Amino acid sequence: MSTTPAGTPRPHDPARPGTPEDPSDVVVVRDLHKSFGDVEVLKGIDLTIRRGEVVCVIGPSGSGKSTLLRCVNLLEEPTRGSVLIEGEDITDPDCDIDEVRSRLGMVFQQFNLFPHLTALQNCVLAQTNVLRRGKAEAEKVAQHNLERVGLGGRGDAHPAQLSGGQQQRVAIARALSMNPDLMLFDEPTSALDPELVGDVLSVMRLLAKEGMTMMVVTHEMAFARDVADRVIFMDGGVIVEEGEPSRVIGAPEHERTRAFLQRVLDPTHVDPGAEDRKYAERHRTNVDGIVPADISGPA
Repeated sequence: MSTTPAGTPRPHDPARPGTPEDPSDVVVVRDLHKSFGDVEVLKGIDLTIRRGEVVCVIGPSGSGKSTLLRCVNLLEEPTRGSVLIEGEDITDPDCDIDEVRSRLGMVFQQFNLFPHLTALQNCVLAQTNVLRRGKAEAEKVAQHNLERVGLGGRGDAHPAQLSGGQQQRVAIARALSMNPDLMLFDEPTSALDPELVGDVLSVMRLLAKEGMTMMVVTHEMAFARDVADRVIFMDGGVIVEEGEPSRVIGAPEHERTRAFLQRVLDPTHVDPGAEDRKYAERHRTNVDGIVPADISGPA
């Protein structure tokens, strides 16, 4: 995989493998930009995810990871660029985005379960409303997926009766019940007590073994190292480094990647204030390329 220094968007290469004509491509992102006001969060992202591939996106807070993920199912409207899902450009105004989303499963940081519905009912609702499945069929599918995530006996429980980890597994079962072609995970364990993380990650490992195409924004380095086919490190709105986990996590090429991993893997040995200074440096320019007064602080 080719890489570029932090802060330098990679040019789009039309000859690069992974064109919309390739049936193995589930996601193709081209020259993706996203701004919120004067702040450019994504600065020209090119990315291809192939069928059956598990791609983990890592990086510091504010690097654009979650924004990229949300652009993939158009929860955020890109400022410029395109996103193709199984060959269909979802940024095209004529695209039926609801139909495309019916083929995507999304698992958020928060569980987003309906509190007045049981676990089973939470997994049934979208099936009957979106896929138009009959109630009996939808309940059968929901029960099967609750069993897949280890909650086959908790279908009658309401979210308040479940632990955080169990609620997140219900959210995964709900997404799986739509028979998605692609699963998107936005830091699915970040809101969980450390003791509850393992069960959720075990379910995700199982999905990976079953061949599910997955894009995972995560801070769980062990999961990324052991499960991902490819790891992407983002910082400052660009892809700094990508490749096999053994290289990106085990032997990163870029100093920024090494500094991030050191902070994550050895958090007690840090330079106080370094994170604030680095954040300021990464966001020194606005969308017009204007550099504000010096905000980087001491070197």
